[in-house]
Amino acid sequence: MHKVCVVGVGAIGGVFAAWLGSRLPTGQIALSALARGQTLRTLQADGLCWVDGDGGEQRITLAASDDATALGPQDLVIVSVKGPAMPAVAEQIRPLLAAHTVVLVAMNGVPWWFFDGLGGECAGLQLQAVDPGGRTAAALPTAQVLGCVVHVSAAAPRPGRIERIKNNQLIIGEPAGGLSPRVQAVAALLESAGFAVKQAERIQQEIWFKLWGNMTMNPVSALTGAPCDRILDDPLVRGFCSAVMTEAQAIGARIGCGIDQVPDDRHAITRSLGSFKTSMLQDVEAGRAIELDALVGAVREIGQHLGLATPNIDALLGLTRLMARERGLYPKDAA
Repeated sequence: MHKVCVVGVGAIGGVFAAWLGSRLPTGQIALSALARGQTLRTLQADGLCWVDGDGGEQRITLAASDDATALGPQDLVIVSVKGPAMPAVAEQIRPLLAAHTVVLVAMNGVPWWFFDGLGGECAGLQLQAVDPGGRTAAALPTAQVLGCVVHVSAAAPRPGRIERIKNNQLIIGEPAGGLSPRVQAVAALLESAGFAVKQAERIQQEIWFKLWGNMTMNPVSALTGAPCDRILDDPLVRGFCSAVMTEAQAIGARIGCGIDQVPDDRHAITRSLGSFKTSMLQDVEAGRAIELDALVGAVREIGQHLGLATPNIDALLGLTRLMARERGLYPKDAA
């Protein structure tokens, strides 16, 4: 039996919990969740309410606690929290970790471990934008981590209720590169739960490619309040997004994460999805802290380390940060 704990039962963490809890044979998995607040109370009282694409509701039973010690060591820990919460979460989950435990990090943007497995000019670079003071790195060894890029659309309209909208793709890989037995084992488990899983030889390349689109659409939508179709239909705003992406593309080429598209290629894919609100715009509208540093701040920090000018990335970071600070959605004392 696999012992699996989901940390962060929001929209994406909730999809992991729902599919693992509902699609695996009885006796194959012991599923738990580390949660807090109203989400914890709902999970303990009613279980997880899961609504898949057809609109039918299902209740998923799982052990839920705000005390990692009570849940004990796990085989697999799936972490799906917002970047600002990660340093504290890394310390809280230590009781879940045994020597064999794999931690699958399913988060947006550049993770704290990004350069642990990359050589070149940034080898071993610790990103202060995503891990101030190295708290996460100290609490959670990269040797236990697998990276995960998520291509799933879901929503959590209220605590303990998850609604999947579309897609089921995951990309997972080792920070150090290559295809390991544990990547294959985790992929097999997730595939048996219904995910379409790609095993990546270099997960950093996949992370950077997803970031390349997210780092503009998310903050620009948060600044303007506009859905993605209106952003891309405005030629001046679209041009600004392209300029930001060109700077990020130059950084990617220097760190071994080159992209063989041009910004308009990515814009066309995003525009084909129609009108939708990004996760950052939804956070702003709900009064939640925004996940800016992993998407934009880290990219600027890498550019500074490489000595590359990033005037458009700088502008995007400064404007979005100021907007969020004025609304209490970003720390006033952050760099």
